[in-house]
Amino acid sequence: MIKILEKIEEKYKSSLKEKNQTKIKTYRLIKSAIKDKDISLRSENDKIITDEDIFKILQSLIKQRKESFEMYSKGGRKNLAEIEMEEIKIIKALLPEQFNPDETKTLITQIIKEVKVESIKDMGKVMATLKTKYSGKIDMSLAGQLAKQIINEKN
Repeated sequence: MIKILEKIEEKYKSSLKEKNQTKIKTYRLIKSAIKDKDISLRSENDKIITDEDIFKILQSLIKQRKESFEMYSKGGRKNLAEIEMEEIKIIKALLPEQFNPDETKTLITQIIKEVKVESIKDMGKVMATLKTKYSGKIDMSLAGQLAKQIINEKN
């Protein structure tokens, strides 16, 4: 757990030294989201935040930025869209290396065989396995699309 938090703190401090406003703002946002989650976990059931929780937060922040990027792009706000894309790059750098689409497809195919998927109704099993084993290393929205596609092709 400490490793990712230390990495975020180091990156934040170096961005302050660089006086890079985009990085400063992004790391503050990340730190704030982590602190909020940590507080909610402690108040619910005395748990501490884990790396997996932090990876979920980072993925959620990336998803939000992608949605904003699309909205700004459609609205002709190129300057704001560029800022969102820069923030995505900063956040992605904190995540473990992601599986590429081909690796993701191979993994999903293996999991479908392992959990003996019969139909699209069993997709939850595939997604749960992916989340458990590969959280933070896989783009879950892409995985969902690929799983659906592979299951439908199988049937």
